[in-house]
Amino acid sequence: MEKKVLKQAHAGKRDFLGFSRLDAAKIIELFDYSLHIKKKRKERSDDNPFLPLKDRTVAMIFNKPSLRTRVSFELGIHELGGYTINLEGKSIGVGSRESVEDIARLLSRYNDAIVARLHEHSVIEGIAANASIPVINALTDLSHPCQVLADAFTLYEKGLWHEGVKVVFVGDGNNVANSWIELAGILPFHFVLACPEGYMPDSGLLETARAAGISRIEIVHDPEEAATGADVLYTDVWTSMGQEEERNERLRIFAPYQINSRLLGLAKSSAVVMHCMPAHRGEEITAEVMDGPQSVVLDEAENRLHVQKALLVKLLNHEEYRKFHLTHRLLNAAKKIKA
Repeated sequence: MEKKVLKQAHAGKRDFLGFSRLDAAKIIELFDYSLHIKKKRKERSDDNPFLPLKDRTVAMIFNKPSLRTRVSFELGIHELGGYTINLEGKSIGVGSRESVEDIARLLSRYNDAIVARLHEHSVIEGIAANASIPVINALTDLSHPCQVLADAFTLYEKGLWHEGVKVVFVGDGNNVANSWIELAGILPFHFVLACPEGYMPDSGLLETARAAGISRIEIVHDPEEAATGADVLYTDVWTSMGQEEERNERLRIFAPYQINSRLLGLAKSSAVVMHCMPAHRGEEITAEVMDGPQSVVLDEAENRLHVQKALLVKLLNHEEYRKFHLTHRLLNAAKKIKA
């Protein structure tokens, strides 16, 4: 009997654990809605409220430290009319004090969605499998799809996104690099990862993305070769959370992979610099580049807010989301007729 109830509860449930359930058209639709959300924020007033998540509650589980993720989700949910319940992973004991299954089922009784920032990717998969409400991956050791969604949206917003755009990730083949690779299996672009040997991305995600045949995906070990002709230079910290004991060794190995003015000089003159933050100026990137005119680091950080708000509406109020796109298509069709 219980299994039957769970199946009914899960029917039609939408999660965002990564890009695998999306296609290129759905991602572009999400970008267009993010532009709409961003515009609505500037136009909002007490007389014209936009509250598609009015009285909805979202449980947020944080097993890892957070600044941008916590603030952007909490503020975004509030601005959409909802409420957040912040749960520290240690205090609720995910997988220790309480089983993943019990946490997912219990939170589903209380809330409308779950946002989780965790270590093991299998834990968020377990939460999603047992929850009857949407689950959003706010970072795991395997992937960081919300970050890369905001990164790609930033390029789209600035008119820099096209099939030939060369995005070069310089550094560790970590969770952010993995999400860029996963995206390359869905949206067409040229992705290059320049990483030291032994610091490769997830082999399964790489194999799947390459098998899709959508994008040109390269893994190289020479950062200068990678940066030549780049449209985007992207980096992340060399020592991620949980790798602190490897710090000194990583500083030595990754030293040639710093994004600095010399490496930026090999990219196109129109190239932009991106970093998912937090940044260690003087390590993976110099202050000169990080704070320079080609940096869009704060733009992509801000866009976490707008893209995640769009994602939340898509998952929790699909009628509102669909209504926008129907109107959007009709307006575009009218413009074409007039032209």
